[in-house]
Amino acid sequence: MTTDPAKAHSADHIGAEAPRTRAWHDGKVEAEGFPVADVSEYIGQGLTVWLDLCDPGRDDLHVISEELDLDPVAVEDAVSAHERAKLDRYHGYLFLNLYVPHVDGGELTLHEVSVFVTDHALVTVRTDRGLKIDALMDRWDDGPELGEKGFAERPVSALLYGLLDLVVDAQLDAAQKLDDEADELEELIFDESFPVRRIQQRSFRLRKNLAALRRVTLPMREILNTLLRRDLGLVTKELTPYYQDVYDHTLRVAEWTDGLRDLVANLLDTRIALQGNRMNEVMKKVTSWAAIIAVPTAVTGFYGQNVPYPGYSAHSGFVVSSVVIVLLSVGLYLVFKKRDWL
Repeated sequence: MTTDPAKAHSADHIGAEAPRTRAWHDGKVEAEGFPVADVSEYIGQGLTVWLDLCDPGRDDLHVISEELDLDPVAVEDAVSAHERAKLDRYHGYLFLNLYVPHVDGGELTLHEVSVFVTDHALVTVRTDRGLKIDALMDRWDDGPELGEKGFAERPVSALLYGLLDLVVDAQLDAAQKLDDEADELEELIFDESFPVRRIQQRSFRLRKNLAALRRVTLPMREILNTLLRRDLGLVTKELTPYYQDVYDHTLRVAEWTDGLRDLVANLLDTRIALQGNRMNEVMKKVTSWAAIIAVPTAVTGFYGQNVPYPGYSAHSGFVVSSVVIVLLSVGLYLVFKKRDWL
C-alpha cells in the first residue's frame, strides 16, 4: 500500500483529541499510535486494528472512509448529532450508534458514540470525551485474552464486547444514581417543611432524565439480539456467554428505568393526595371556626333589634346575651374538638 503524505498529515489531525490506534496479532499488541493512513496496511497484514476518533468532521472521516471503504450514509450518521441508538448492517461491516450516560448532581448528560465493525477493524467515533477511552483499553487488557480459542477466531467481536460492556455498565450506573435521586425525593414527599415547588421541580427533572435514559437504553436489547444472531456470524460460541451477560444487563436497565418511572408517577400522585388531605384539614378547621364565630354574630344581631324584647335597654339583657354567646361558642368548640375538626 502506498501512503499519501498529505492524507497522512490530514489524518494525524483528526478530532479534538489525537486519534488513537492499536493493532493486535494472535491476541498480542503489535503496534500502537501509528498513523490513521496505515490502518489498511495493518489490516492487509492480517492484524486486527482499532481506531478512535474524537469529534471529527466530515472531511476528517473521509480519510478513514477511504481506508475501510465505508458507505457515505454510515459516515453521515457518525458525524450527525442526536442519532437514535441503533445497529445498521452494511455490506461487509456493521454500524452502531450508542449513548454513554452520565449523571452528576441530578443532571443527565448523554455522550454519543458511533462504532464501525468490520472483519478486522473496530472504529469508534466519539462526539466528545464522555466515553473514557483509557477505561476501555483497560478492559481489553484485563478482559478475555484475544489469543484464546474462540476469541482468536473473531478478535473484533471480543473488542466490541468490551466496548458494549463498558457502555451498558455506564447505563447501569446512571440508573442507580437516578434511583438514589428517587429515594431522596420519596423522603421529601412527606417533609411538610420542604417547599412544594422544589419537589415539583425535582420530580419533573427526574422524569425527564428517566425518559431520556430509557430512550437510549431500550434499543440496546434489539442491538444485542441482532449481534447474537447466528446468521450474522459475529459472535463465536465462546463469546456468546459474554454477550448474553451484556444482554441481561440491558434488560435490567430497561426494567429499572420503567420501574423508576412508575415510582415517580406514584410519588407525584401521593404528593397530590397529601396536598388534598391537607387542604381538607384546613377547610375543616376554617369551617369550624366560622361556625363558632357565627354564634356571637347571630346573638348580637338578635339583640341589636330596635324593638322591645326581654332585657331591652337593661343591664340584664347584656348579661344574658353574653352568657348565651359564651355557652354556645364553648359548646361548639368542644363538639368540634371531640370530632377532631379543630
